[in-house]
Amino acid sequence: MVEEISIRELAKEFDVTTRTIRFYEDQGLLMPERRGQHRVFVPRDRVRLKLILRGKRLGFKLYEIRELIDMYDAEQGEEGQLQTFITKISEREVDLLQKKKDIEETLGELNAAKAKCDKRLNELTKRAS
Repeated sequence: MVEEISIRELAKEFDVTTRTIRFYEDQGLLMPERRGQHRVFVPRDRVRLKLILRGKRLGFKLYEIRELIDMYDAEQGEEGQLQTFITKISEREVDLLQKKKDIEETLGELNAAKAKCDKRLNELTKRAS
């Protein structure tokens, strides 16, 4: 028998709100069974939610997460999924390294501007004395 999980149990297990789970369902990332008004989740949904949350932590967009998760069931199977995931990770790494470089440049510019302001403020303070 397949273990069934309620939305509240799933939310508690992953420390997310039930609203978050319903959102992922609306986006087609989770597909629980329906029994009247109740959603019934199975272990497959637990795995999918874990992958969704991991993808979000890594900075992937929902459409990228959906693509990766859906590939598991596609013809390429797990091998294709892993190859695509490696490609996506590499792309994300390049993007983050560029952002890091941009932030470092901006911090350098801010420090230079602050140094100029401090210098000018000292000049004005000396004149006033």
